[in-house]
Amino acid sequence: MLREPSELRIDSQGRIELPMSLLAEAGIAPEAALIAFSDGDGDGDGDGRIVLRRAEDAMRDLIERGQL
Repeated sequence: MLREPSELRIDSQGRIELPMSLLAEAGIAPEAALIAFSDGDGDGDGDGRIVLRRAEDAMRDLIERGQL
């Protein structure tokens, strides 16, 4: 399925607002605890990708599989 992308801006304090429709599509409820991490290889030349995961899902995967 092709999804309509949302263009976002980072404010001067490093914050962004995610549209509710995007959160709902990802199954993320308001006030959910999230884990954020870079999906790069650690060399500082990342492709600009940041992953957001529900904290409960990330912790479960870390315990069960040893990875986020």
